[in-house]
Amino acid sequence: MKDRVLTLFFGTLAIVAGAGVNYFGDRLLGIRLELFWGVSTFSPLWILDLFAVPFIAGIVVSMVYGLGGKILCYFAPLLLRGFSYFDLIYGGGPPDGATVLPFAYWVLVLIVAVEAAAFGGVAGEIFIKKTYGRRPRHMVYKDRSNDSSSNS
Repeated sequence: MKDRVLTLFFGTLAIVAGAGVNYFGDRLLGIRLELFWGVSTFSPLWILDLFAVPFIAGIVVSMVYGLGGKILCYFAPLLLRGFSYFDLIYGGGPPDGATVLPFAYWVLVLIVAVEAAAFGGVAGEIFIKKTYGRRPRHMVYKDRSNDSSSNS
């Protein structure tokens, strides 16, 4: 039971850390992906906020949680983007000159951000394990040719 509570704690901490990286990355760049300002919306900073910030957040989630972080990294941008979108709609509304993205377009932006975080989560696990995928064959399987108990 103690291990489950500890796992839940580190999972929650990892998701909150990833959401924090996402949040402060948005504030640092001064971009809100949920707003549409016209064609000028799609600037290099907007693209950086869509791809690089969730990627870094995914790395942070994997580094905090450890192996299995590539699964948890989906939740950080999902929670932050969802909260931000619904805060714009039901909270204060968009600033003057901007509109909130229609839900269908926002979902497309959300999918791209979540997938960027997934790539970051995989990269974080590669940093942790120093390899990706299965363990090398010589570390898993014993060499049977040198086994003294074989019946040859």
